[in-house]
Amino acid sequence: MITLGIDIGGSAIKGALVDLDQGKLVSERVRYETEPLFKPRVAAELVEKIRKKLDYHGVIGVGYPGVVKKGIAYTAANLHKNWIGTDIAQLLSNQTGQPITVINDADAAGLAEMRFGVEDAHLYKTVFFLTVGTGIGSAIFVDGHLLPNTELGHLEVRGKEAEHRASDAVRRQKKLSWKRWGKRFTEVLNTYESLINPDLFIIGGGISSKFENYAEYLKIQTKILPAELENLAGIIGAAMAAKEAELP
Repeated sequence: MITLGIDIGGSAIKGALVDLDQGKLVSERVRYETEPLFKPRVAAELVEKIRKKLDYHGVIGVGYPGVVKKGIAYTAANLHKNWIGTDIAQLLSNQTGQPITVINDADAAGLAEMRFGVEDAHLYKTVFFLTVGTGIGSAIFVDGHLLPNTELGHLEVRGKEAEHRASDAVRRQKKLSWKRWGKRFTEVLNTYESLINPDLFIIGGGISSKFENYAEYLKIQTKILPAELENLAGIIGAAMAAKEAELP
């Protein structure tokens, strides 16, 4: 089954066609850079641009970087405040003429990683999945079931939100060495570890492909693995959510 997945990020909107039987992209990944704090209308136009470029008709899955319930955005930490209260599903459906399913972006990536990524992830009782990029997104799975919209990247760690302390954007902006960044990220992981006590951490997002650069600096008790799908997980998971929303 081929479905279009869209990943809305803080600095770009990406999309591709996904084979949901294999969990693989079957088209080019179309990416459009965005201005900081872009508004919902801009996103709608870019999603339609992606759909047309890929010549796709059918249900579309969209990952959104914030709390989203029944298609409506409740937070917009790295986007324009106009997103809050926007019915994203309706907006994008009106723009594209296609049915739309919207899910938290980290939840989408986590769903993809649990099904198609890290081998045997489903065997762990509690899995804590993190996307590390512009911000930090979180997805928690217990016995394979998702607890949606956790948004623990905004949890305070030593007086500052976790994503403002140890996101990949912070690493690049402050030109931190992997060792220094690893120490900051360890503080974040230790906080999550003490609160949630997961059996496995999975680190996703673009930084997962650089895992060998910082793995030795992560001093935690819980097992930690890099995501296998890397930056493609959000697109794949969004497509999964859209197709599953169609099921009776």
